[in-house]
Amino acid sequence: MEPHVTLEPDPNDPVQRKLRGALEDQLTSALQAATERVRASYRGESFDTVCRQLLDETRAGLHPDIAAGFEPDLDELARVAVAIMRGS
Repeated sequence: MEPHVTLEPDPNDPVQRKLRGALEDQLTSALQAATERVRASYRGESFDTVCRQLLDETRAGLHPDIAAGFEPDLDELARVAVAIMRGS
């Protein structure tokens, strides 16, 4: 599984549109690295624990300013957690 972050910038904000690709790449990289770390250390923890670990590990891999504003789609985070728990 290769989780990916997709942003939906304000179409009227040229700065958001310009930075979208680079920010998506950084967020995706942090999420993928977090997924690998959580998968490698998974030992039957609860769904809520796995979701929290994913979020914490992803934020830990980001610049503090970006981490503070990172609010992932919780459904997608849950999908990644379930895949980890199922071993896929």
